[in-house]
Amino acid sequence: MPGLVSAKTPPPRISLSNPDNNQIRTTPDKPETGNSRLPSPIPKRTPSPSPSTSRARPSPDRSSGKKKQQTPDTAEKPPAVNIDDSALDNPDLGPFLLKLARDTIASGEGLNKALDYATRATKSFERCAVDGEPSLDLVMSLHVLAAIYCSLGRFEEAIPVLERAIGVPEVSKGADHALASFSGYMQLGDTYSMVGLLDKSIECYKDGLKIQIEALGETDPRVAETCRYLAEAHVQAMQFDEAEKLCKQTLEIHRVHSAPASLEEAADRRLVALIYEAKGDYESALEHLVLASMAMIANGQETEVAAIDVSIGNIYQSLCRFDEAVFSYQKALTVFKSSKGENHLSVASVYIRLADLYYKTGKLRESKSYCENTLRIYNKPVPGTTQEEVACGLSDIAAMYESMNEPEEALKLLQRAMKLLEDKAGQQSTIAGLEARVGVMYYTIGRYAEALSSFESAVAKLRASGERKSAFFGVLLNQMGLACVQLFKIDEAAELFEEARAILEQEYGPCHQDTLGVYSNLAATYDAMGRIEDAIEILEYVLKLREEKLGTANPDFDDEKNRLTELLKEAGRSRNRKAKSLETLIDPNSKRSKKETTKRWGGLGFRI
Repeated sequence: MPGLVSAKTPPPRISLSNPDNNQIRTTPDKPETGNSRLPSPIPKRTPSPSPSTSRARPSPDRSSGKKKQQTPDTAEKPPAVNIDDSALDNPDLGPFLLKLARDTIASGEGLNKALDYATRATKSFERCAVDGEPSLDLVMSLHVLAAIYCSLGRFEEAIPVLERAIGVPEVSKGADHALASFSGYMQLGDTYSMVGLLDKSIECYKDGLKIQIEALGETDPRVAETCRYLAEAHVQAMQFDEAEKLCKQTLEIHRVHSAPASLEEAADRRLVALIYEAKGDYESALEHLVLASMAMIANGQETEVAAIDVSIGNIYQSLCRFDEAVFSYQKALTVFKSSKGENHLSVASVYIRLADLYYKTGKLRESKSYCENTLRIYNKPVPGTTQEEVACGLSDIAAMYESMNEPEEALKLLQRAMKLLEDKAGQQSTIAGLEARVGVMYYTIGRYAEALSSFESAVAKLRASGERKSAFFGVLLNQMGLACVQLFKIDEAAELFEEARAILEQEYGPCHQDTLGVYSNLAATYDAMGRIEDAIEILEYVLKLREEKLGTANPDFDDEKNRLTELLKEAGRSRNRKAKSLETLIDPNSKRSKKETTKRWGGLGFRI
């Protein structure tokens, strides 16, 4: 069975909401509170500038009002403030405390102090709110409070704050309320993503997009930004059909509003190519990558052209056009070495692809050499490299060692990668993918109890994150079932195979090789449990599929036919050529045969 993989896209970063965000508002109606002098019970002083941070989501117009950035050493520190809670009824106090929270973050005094200011600002806005009138100042305060919680890693506390914030604005009251609601949904989606709840994250992004479209129309350029952002989330959740639809919508908007071969269009085409590659449509992926490369060349983006060359090389490799793949990789390698240095991670990313290519073409010495060069770079990464990037690289190298039949070395690298990610927020799905691969390695070397433990941990994480209906999850359940079989936990194995079958039928259909493998495993498990009739009906259904749709040349056909013949002989009947629908096969009330079947256990042929 090929090594299991997981989406590696890092989750969006959470930062403080930007008061100048114009994702919905077209022109400001009044000066922003972040730039005005605020009355307060403290003696007046020159206020320090508010930080102008932006969220890692569809961004406002970057061409407007650039402010001089300050470092924690140069920023003017706000004064220490001691305010009794009874003073929170003062309507001037909420805006002052909210600005003070921003200034505290900008000065580097600490997030806990900023959290105190933001909490009291929220209380003040609550007390001063007019009954029945939604307060946008309260919404902004809640957004800032949630962002500080996220910066402190307290995501569970940020979620109820944001859920409350999105319930305050009334979209029908105009652009300001629509903007507040849009920002709240996007920030809540980011927070769900950080804790690994991708399904909830995507639903929030969809709600935000719907509000934005209602306010701006379907062809506004800012809608294109949000569509792309949502498409990236769908890719991370491996929901490629939904991502493709959104990318097409984004490209159509850019066709109307952007110049031909714009940077925005190039970025979107790269994402579309990634989606087509994941779906196995390599020719379409190549077409979009070539168009993206031409756009980048026209805009003088040499490094980005090299990155696209790597992607083009991947496509050529998938199409077995190895000479063209080597040419693309070498072009990219030359640019990366000259622009970023010999030890940069971008160089390592090309090395590992060359290692894979040379392994596939039988040049094992060259492949091993490139693997070692890649590992050398990741063992001593350049300054500024994140732990997530190192973990991703180690995972790629481990995949190569898996291919080279060196599971022990692959296991060490995967364990190093997991250790780097274990304390990182929003990496639960990635860690689950690594644990699944560790389980495969343990299974390969015969350490079945440890394999089952790794699979159980991975499954638990994926269930918690809502990723329980993907094809990846179905394949993982099948592998976990095989580990249970090896440990003679037959009832548990049957339950896992049944769940895997339902998922893979939905995602792949009955004729896919992974689905057929699960059918075979389930039939063998039923046989071991004494459910002879259920096993016979599944095998009859599989053979019917192969005979009518897939052909009989596959070597599994003869094996399954022999197994069916043996089962029919034991049951004392002949093959039923009219197979029943699988809907009738898995009956929880099915009676088990009392006949002992363990004598045939060794020849059942479970499919890995």
